[in-house]
Amino acid sequence: MKQLQIVVCIKQVPDPEGPASSFEVDSEAKKVVPVGIPPVINPFDENALEVALRLKEQHGAKVVAISLGERLSKPVLRKTFAAGADDLILLEDPSFKDLDSYSTAYMLSKMITKVESYDLILTGRQAGDWDFGVTGLLIAEMLQIPSINLARKVSIVDRNVFVEKLKPYGYDVVSAPMPALVTVSSEVGELRYTSVRSLKSVSGRPVKVYNGDDLDIDPEKLETRGVFSLFPYHIQRECKFIEGGSSAEKGENLVTQLRKNEVI
Repeated sequence: MKQLQIVVCIKQVPDPEGPASSFEVDSEAKKVVPVGIPPVINPFDENALEVALRLKEQHGAKVVAISLGERLSKPVLRKTFAAGADDLILLEDPSFKDLDSYSTAYMLSKMITKVESYDLILTGRQAGDWDFGVTGLLIAEMLQIPSINLARKVSIVDRNVFVEKLKPYGYDVVSAPMPALVTVSSEVGELRYTSVRSLKSVSGRPVKVYNGDDLDIDPEKLETRGVFSLFPYHIQRECKFIEGGSSAEKGENLVTQLRKNEVI
């Protein structure tokens, strides 16, 4: 029986748990600059990796992680090895900097077609930096395979993938024949713990690296993200003392002021 092949798309992002004060807005360059914030694997993609590893345990699948970017951190992305992934593929090239969702999906789909007989593609529901939430579905459209988004649980039965798909009040159970793509939400649970020892043990594992010349791509399809304006949000604060002849009067005046400002 053919071994199940699962591809997980992994994005490297600045740690979204970093304090807001560590992100500087460069209005001229139209970019947000993280200061002292380390790169991490997108949390939603970690959810997708956890699903892949559970399916690996159940079905003996092979898990291949793929990441795309301009300057990727191998130590960060080798965490996929420590968690249990079998292969790690990096698409790294200066021309991959700040690609929009369509171009990102185009590049990933080109790489996925080179993975031998993939059965299931898993992505996070969205990225922790731009939160567009469309790349996974675009990949499925380009590969012309079924897609299901917002999964809170994923299982495989007889060459079909079954998904508990999130809804505002509950979930639907949806199925699709494989190969298929599923975007995974945080409700599936966090990625399993990876110890420092396991991270050190995979530091020498080989990583497959491809650049733009290695893939049969159309350069005209690579578009950068279009940011028309970007500016920091400034909060204006005003201090006002509430006066009154007694504590009760001060309380009434405070409530009146809060209602006037539509706070209550």
